[in-house]
Amino acid sequence: MKVVLAYSGGLDTSVILRWIQQTYQAEVIAYTGDVGQGPEAAAARQAALDTGAVEAIVEDLREEFVTDCIFPALRANAVYETYYLMGTALARPVLARGMMRVAEQFGADTIAHGATGKGNDQIRFELAAYGIRSDIKIIAPWREWEMQGRADLLAYAEKHGIPMPAAPKPEYSMDANLMHVSYEGGMLEDPWTSPPPGMFRMTVDPEDAPDEPEYLTIGFMAGNPVSINGEELEPVALMERVNEIGGRHGVGRVDIVENRFLGMKSRGVYETPGFTLLLHAHRAVESITLDREVHHLRDELIPRYAEMVYNGLWFSPEREALQSFMDTVQQRVNGEARLKLYKGKAAVEGRRSATHTLYDEKIATFEADDVYDQSDATGFIRLRALRLRTLGARRMSEGE
Repeated sequence: MKVVLAYSGGLDTSVILRWIQQTYQAEVIAYTGDVGQGPEAAAARQAALDTGAVEAIVEDLREEFVTDCIFPALRANAVYETYYLMGTALARPVLARGMMRVAEQFGADTIAHGATGKGNDQIRFELAAYGIRSDIKIIAPWREWEMQGRADLLAYAEKHGIPMPAAPKPEYSMDANLMHVSYEGGMLEDPWTSPPPGMFRMTVDPEDAPDEPEYLTIGFMAGNPVSINGEELEPVALMERVNEIGGRHGVGRVDIVENRFLGMKSRGVYETPGFTLLLHAHRAVESITLDREVHHLRDELIPRYAEMVYNGLWFSPEREALQSFMDTVQQRVNGEARLKLYKGKAAVEGRRSATHTLYDEKIATFEADDVYDQSDATGFIRLRALRLRTLGARRMSEGE
């Protein structure tokens, strides 16, 4: 039996690797997808081999993550429950797809993951895997074994000689990638508890940000960001650049209680500096390039799209169909927006499009013009008010 395990190199997946070997008498192939989580991705291969994996694959998925997941979500302005930009949810489809490639390569009919039975990630990984290969088998140890928490895992690791990092574990769990860092669990489970000092990795505290504002211009083509301050950049380099700039000014922190797919509420703290800047700039360019009714229709569909992504339905026909609509709308979103960054805030200060703007100063002006007859508004308003005038007359006749 061959099993491809989604492997991070941490305590959970290291214990899972050995547990699968012993429980299923299986050969375990450790798979680590590099979606921008940092140096731990490179270190994971040796850690997996030291723990007993027959093979350990580390695959650079950063460009795939940006072009196939982050940018499509940006084109849809995807936000879950007003605040969450879904950096974790968006990384899961590309990780699952990478695991399935490795399963095919090594002839494995089973995959495994370290997601718990309470969280969203188990759903995201498994729905994605089934969407790619319907006959895949899945091992989810947290739904099978008797271990209950970190103390049990540490005891298992010590008993079986599993090497563990010497660095102490923080009082919360953390998930990092090129789009964001998320923090949850532990001390953060109390929704009244403030995040501890020094917790954030991508952003400085807003009060420690520069005392002078910075201005940033982001260019778009067909809804995709393509340039920063006039410099064209490839997708990964662009994300790294906006992360650095936004992080330097403390932009992109949110602290929310969200509704998980399974029905429970969960407190999450997130920092998403670069995507926050892209979202503000993207909406600004849309404001002058999209037709009103198309714009409003698209906005009505954003919550549905975001729920699909959050709930693990990336490879579903409904998400793919809705993405097609979103991308069609974006064909006119060409232009650039200027942002002002200061002490944790990003404000739009300008937007323009040389090719697709629908904003016409000659029509919009409050000064004298030759293209708009203001008297036309009289008939428009009277017709628009016809039903209201009819209702008002009826109410008056009834003595209301």
